[in-house]
Amino acid sequence: MVIGPNCHLIAVVGGKGGVGKSVFAANFAAALMLELRTQVLLIDADGKSAGDQNVILGLRPNKTISEISQYQGSLTPQNIPQLVTTHPSGLAFIGAVRGPEETFSASAEAFLKPLEFFSRHYKYIIVDVGNDLKEFQMAMLQQATAITIVTNPEVLVINQTQRLIGDLLSQTFPLDMFQLVLNKVSPGSVSPAAISQSLRLPVVGMVPQDDVTTSGSVQRGMPFVLSQNKTPIAAAYHDVVRKITGGPLQRLKALNKPQAVNTPAIGGGDAQGAATNSNGVDGRTTLKIRVHNELIRAIDPQKRLTETNNDPAKEKALREKTMQSITQIVDRESPGLPREERSKIIKEVLEEALGLGPLEDLLADNDVTEIMVNGHKKIFIEKKGLIQMSPATFTSNDHLRKVIERIVMPLGRQINQSQPYVDARLKDGSRVNAIIEPLAIDGPSVTIRKFKKGGISSDRYVEYGSLTKPMIDLLKMCVENGLNVVISGGTGSGKTSLLNMLSSFIPSNERIVTVEDAAELQMNQDHVVRLESRPAGMDGSGAVTIRDLVRNALRMRPDRIVVGECRDGAALDMLSAMNTGHDGSMTTTHANNPRECLARLETLCMMAGMDLPIDAIRKQVASAVDLIVQVNRLSDGSRKITSITEVTGMQGDIVTLQDIFEYKETGRINGKIQGHFTVRMVPSFIDDFKKRGISIPESIFAREPENKNPAQAQAQPNKVIPNPMAAMKKTGTGGKT
Repeated sequence: MVIGPNCHLIAVVGGKGGVGKSVFAANFAAALMLELRTQVLLIDADGKSAGDQNVILGLRPNKTISEISQYQGSLTPQNIPQLVTTHPSGLAFIGAVRGPEETFSASAEAFLKPLEFFSRHYKYIIVDVGNDLKEFQMAMLQQATAITIVTNPEVLVINQTQRLIGDLLSQTFPLDMFQLVLNKVSPGSVSPAAISQSLRLPVVGMVPQDDVTTSGSVQRGMPFVLSQNKTPIAAAYHDVVRKITGGPLQRLKALNKPQAVNTPAIGGGDAQGAATNSNGVDGRTTLKIRVHNELIRAIDPQKRLTETNNDPAKEKALREKTMQSITQIVDRESPGLPREERSKIIKEVLEEALGLGPLEDLLADNDVTEIMVNGHKKIFIEKKGLIQMSPATFTSNDHLRKVIERIVMPLGRQINQSQPYVDARLKDGSRVNAIIEPLAIDGPSVTIRKFKKGGISSDRYVEYGSLTKPMIDLLKMCVENGLNVVISGGTGSGKTSLLNMLSSFIPSNERIVTVEDAAELQMNQDHVVRLESRPAGMDGSGAVTIRDLVRNALRMRPDRIVVGECRDGAALDMLSAMNTGHDGSMTTTHANNPRECLARLETLCMMAGMDLPIDAIRKQVASAVDLIVQVNRLSDGSRKITSITEVTGMQGDIVTLQDIFEYKETGRINGKIQGHFTVRMVPSFIDDFKKRGISIPESIFAREPENKNPAQAQAQPNKVIPNPMAAMKKTGTGGKT
């Protein structure tokens, strides 16, 4: 909070337009100045202002909020007359705009510094924030000591005011912060007691309706509190001032308000309750458990979440209602909580009740690529390629299990004693693996591979130094022209991301069928069918495996079949598909180099239970796979395409390979691995491409000096070899038949 300790900022807000909020703000500021005989600053921060306060005060602002936010001069007492406009009565004023021809536009962050300066020179600052609460207005409310809500004794206005109060509560503003003022009160209107009961707020002041005095003062450009101070309406303003300043402001100054609305704060802070109770649970956790229990008794959010049936509008309404309830419970259970800690507690309980608890902030962090939970107290993350421990924690293992259940239930999956592990995905497509006790000895374990929306473009791969432009050109040409590709790599090396990128090269007129355990692939083409496997139900039946889906895909008239990962006997079906006219199909598998990739495919084929001889399997592999793209995660956290390798056929009982591109490490600089990509051989399929009339940029296979790194290679164009086909002799037995 930037407001000085000796200053009170009172925000004036209306639940609906037309309640007289601007007139109230101006006259309230004037009454405050007269009643307390002190300096008062009035700020017009209404986002829809057309210069209403300018008219009410009869002033033209020296500078507007936007101009003060951009002020380059020194903020000194001597410069105050240049920044604020002084009314003849002595009331200081800053306008939103100069007139209706201007639109209010100002940065809240930029205005906070001048606001802090003004708070050291004015004991009271009155801010007219209007009723359209955008970023700037919310920032003013966060700085406020009290929020004066102006309403009318009319049913429709009261309904709108009720919504405003609910919106503010959902942003964690304490109910005690609100001061309700009834404006335009007349005989026969709705009783103040009924309004107070409906809005759950005491009425601190009632301003009688006096249209003659009000309209006359506006026409003269002089607040009636200054020009007609003996009228009943002016006396009502003085009464409101006395009630608000007669003690409540000092109490409200220390009230816990939100530190920053909608600003994520990672859980695990220890500002509250460093001590532990007899059960070894710290006071902060005890408070969260108490608030959560009260919340369940009040509205049972989990039950209501199920009733929303994944309807976004219903989920949003439930979230707002839950936030309101949590705010009130926290203020009741722990009234002395420091405001920063209060905001964290409210946010954490909300995410525990309706979201994924401490995982929410980690999922929102774009730099985090993987989240690994080892029991409720240890959450590790991969950030920019490096593993580190997060300060966030779950309340308990039971809380962690409930979060896991919340992830898998919408997918029709389950995790329990009989099925203690599961693969799933989040709404954003992130891949999740979870395993619970008794298999996970130290408590539930969750691994989340985050989904990167939009994938990684080929240009980004080059920018990251994962491969070069010639390598991209080669891969694009291979995918477009129907070569079968296997992406090989270790866990977390980026196989799926690379598969996503390569799939973008598939022509848009082809029918693609994707098969995955948990849907991650992002195909931008229109003609795509996405299939996802299903585990067995509680009775052990109903399972649909990757292999089942690959077989079914063959009946769907696919031009291409893309399997997210081959990890069992489905590899045999995938190879069969590649050999039976589904050219250009792609998959990934776990292996550390191309030779291991072949061995892995052989092993997976044997898992199909077909009892095929190894020679037959190798021939199947050699004839099906055209290209192996090896991707590795290096020891410095970077990911590289370490080789692009052609499968050239069989030589005896050995499947023959030849590297087309290879990455060679040359050393380290400041812990970062250095190296370069080099051309090893021109692939045999290039001749076939040429026979089909496909244009081959020969610069793709131009050799680079081996002392160049990728950045240097891009800076200095490759030297083109006149005839790379003749310059490089092939090894092996040639291409496939």
